[in-house]
Amino acid sequence: MRRSLVTGSVLLALAGSVAARPAVEPALPGRMADTGGGTQLITAEAPAKGSTTGTVTWWNLRRGTWVKGGSAPARFGAKGLAEGTSRKQGTDTTPTGLYDLPYAFGIKAAPAGAVYPYRRVYSRSWWCEDTEARAYNRWVEPRPADCRAGESEHLAAYPTQYARALVIGFNYERPVRGRGAGIFLHVNGRGATAGCISVPAAAMDRILDWVNPVRSPHIAIGTRSGPTAITRY
Repeated sequence: MRRSLVTGSVLLALAGSVAARPAVEPALPGRMADTGGGTQLITAEAPAKGSTTGTVTWWNLRRGTWVKGGSAPARFGAKGLAEGTSRKQGTDTTPTGLYDLPYAFGIKAAPAGAVYPYRRVYSRSWWCEDTEARAYNRWVEPRPADCRAGESEHLAAYPTQYARALVIGFNYERPVRGRGAGIFLHVNGRGATAGCISVPAAAMDRILDWVNPVRSPHIAIGTRSGPTAITRY
């Protein structure tokens, strides 16, 4: 009888210990409302809406669990982040939300072994950001007459930032004029961006070597908490 009492006490103590153990929180993608339906995801998370720095992390979905592939320090817009559905062009804010990644591009050739669709930048390569142009928020080559140079971006003029980059599908499929154009994940420049997300060159190369169109990659952009929390997208 004494042995039974002791054994019972030990079992109860063990059960209490297991019950008191905190549950393991899922990785960030596992806490998100949507990840795009693919098996690759990039998260770009800032501490708050006014932040100009944060972290970019890339993830792989393996047997139903998101596994971190790598991460790097990131820079955001000079005026922080803004809700993507109501963002205004020219505000120097990075749009929050969940987006696809139409293709990669760069002044340099794609990294050896990269499989993502990749477009080289040449002297005639522009990104049309003129809200009055037919090709608004599109790559144009050469620049058409209705796409004013002063309202657009000459890609070849940014040899550091656009050495290699990914197009972020913000306002891309059905562009809303005035919401914003030319939002990319690209290599760091001197400081905060005009609305893009930037990472060190080595990290950009790793991302382009990792990303695979067959796996339907997306990018989620947001803050740690609040109305623009990355977990909402």
